[in-house]
Amino acid sequence: MKRKGRTYTISAVADQYEIHPQTLRLYEREGLLKPSRSEGNTRVYTDTDLERLEVILSLTRDLGVNLAGVEIILNMREKMDAMQREFERFFTYLQTHVEEFSNFTDAPPPEAGALVPVARGIALRRRSASRS
Repeated sequence: MKRKGRTYTISAVADQYEIHPQTLRLYEREGLLKPSRSEGNTRVYTDTDLERLEVILSLTRDLGVNLAGVEIILNMREKMDAMQREFERFFTYLQTHVEEFSNFTDAPPPEAGALVPVARGIALRRRSASRS
């Protein structure tokens, strides 16, 4: 359900999703929803809040997940999203530096005991046999 950057009151959200306003307050107390507050301290729900509410309602209504399970699922979803963003940044980094890495790996193997250039940002140390 696409929205246009609007904000919604607790009663409007409760009516739209056919839930009691107390349910929304419970979700807030449990940390599942975090609506902002107006100047008059009234709860204000954003489009992002409503998308999160839809996930919560789907998990509880359709799948029978309890609130503790919903919290775990939402936390894991946030972590997965963060990991996805990190992976995309890493992939972009690799794409921009692929030529540098390919030049480094195309070199013939060094002779034993030879000094070799090390790629920027990578440092390797070889422990001697006498150290443990």
